[in-house]
Order: sequence, then C-alpha cells, then structure tokens
Amino acid sequence: MAETLRAVLGVPVVGNVTRLTGGASRETWRATVDGSPVIAQRQQAESLRDMRVEAAVLHAAEAAGVPAPRVLGVDEGFDGVVTLITGFVPGETIARRLLRDDAYGPAREGLAAQNGRAMARLHRIEPGEVPGLEAVDELGLYREQLDEYGEPHPTFELALRWLAEHRSDNARECIVHGDLRLGNLIVDEHGLAAVIDWELVHLGNPLQDLGWACVPAWRFGSPLPAAGVGTREQLLAAYNDEAGTAYTVDELRWWEVFGILRWGVMCITQSQRHLSGATRSHELAAIGRRVCENEHDLFLALDGRW
Repeated sequence: MAETLRAVLGVPVVGNVTRLTGGASRETWRATVDGSPVIAQRQQAESLRDMRVEAAVLHAAEAAGVPAPRVLGVDEGFDGVVTLITGFVPGETIARRLLRDDAYGPAREGLAAQNGRAMARLHRIEPGEVPGLEAVDELGLYREQLDEYGEPHPTFELALRWLAEHRSDNARECIVHGDLRLGNLIVDEHGLAAVIDWELVHLGNPLQDLGWACVPAWRFGSPLPAAGVGTREQLLAAYNDEAGTAYTVDELRWWEVFGILRWGVMCITQSQRHLSGATRSHELAAIGRRVCENEHDLFLALDGRW
C-alpha cells in the first residue's frame, strides 16, 4: 500500500500505513502522506462496483455541493483491482456514539435536514456526468435474488405482493447513493461532514435514498425514524426545499417498506457468502441472523405501525 501511494500521489515519504477494521467487501487503509492523513480503499475481486466509477461519482458529488471525501488519485493496479485514494475527513461514523454521546447532541439536531439536503444535491447531478452507472429494477432484482436462494420466507413474499400492488408511477431516474444512512456518514460536532461508502451507487428513484434512511435497522434503537436523528417530515422538508420537489410521507412509505425488504434479502445474501464457504466470516454469519428482524419490521410496517 505504501508503494501504491508513493506511485499514485508522486510523493517520496509515506508513513503510518495502517489497515482499518470494518467493511466486508473491500480493504480500507489509513496513511500519512507529506504530513497529512489519507484514506485508501482497495477493491476486492467480488466487489459490485468498479471503484473508478465511484471516483467519478465523488468528483461530481463534490462539484454539486455534496459533502464527500476529495479524490486524490486512483490506481488500477493488477488484474483489475483498483485502489481509490481520498482525503481524510475527521469525525465519527459509529451510530451508537452519534446517537448517545452528549458531544454530538448539537449535531443530531440538524442532521436529518443536512442529510436531506445532501441527498437533494446528489440527485440533481445529471446521470450523463458519470458514465458507467446502470439503472436497476429494484423490485425485480430482489424478487430474483430471493427466488435463487430457494428459502421459504412468507413475510418477504407478502411484502413483495404489497409492493407490486402499491407501486407508484413516479419513475424519475437519478444518481442514488444506495446506502445513505448512519454508519456511512461522517459526523463532527457541527453535523454532516461527509457521505462515504459509495459502493452501491446506481441510477434509480430518488425516494430510494430517502426511504432507506428511514429503515428501522438504521435507527439503531432510536425512536426517531429518519436515521435515528429526526422525523420523516424533517427529512422531507429539507429535501423538498433543496430539490424543489413536493414528496410526501405517503410516497415515502413505499420506499421504506421496500428498504426493509431489501435489507432482509441482503442479509440472506451476506449469510450465503459465509454458509457457502466463499467467505468464512463471523460478521457475515451474524448479519444472516438478522433476517428475522426484517420480517418483524415488515409485519409492523404493513400493519401501519411504522
């Protein structure tokens, strides 16, 4: 990694190279280059996203006013394994600390609105600015994945039926982050400092990001539905004000239900990586055990208790 950083950034001195924990699909490193910290992420062979596309998205996001790490360089390496190098953004990402520590109390007050405005700026980017992004039929994708596993999940089948019957005609297509939630936000004492982890970025409906932020799993025990820090109304008000839209809580509901289903199927996918022996991991096995949480959350959501 030190050699890669020297070559890409053109600097002779690289120190304090340390691999960080977290992230099941890529390696993340921190190092000091000419006295300043940088972050390097190395793509894994099974990664869903070419990190060169992520670099292009980050450039566009920065230009659009989305708080995001600045791209310093990209190394294409060998055998298609790409390393993305960005500036270091100080702050906290651990949801438990952000939701409970007194130091982040002032940041929590405005975080839902900041999150909504960041989403709106991202969704304003013209899709043509980032070649390589593909549109995803979200409902069809997770229908196919669930069928491939051949496991009985009646709750997911019920949710899929409800989603198909209540699907709206709102088909606006834009760049969506795909995983914009606590854990993928760097927060400092003033609030949102950067949106990170762009691996799932794709073309889709803007309400997907809004609904995903409200999925119960990403509230981390907080009673507040919007990322555990605010109300749906606060999130939507900031988004609509920034984007010039008029989305409602009723429209958000479909995407929140979809988000619960999506996370449930993703939990199965993660567990299958462990159970198949492809990637033996306690973390993946533990994620697999969370399938039942999403089944429970779907029953509550479909019953109107969301």
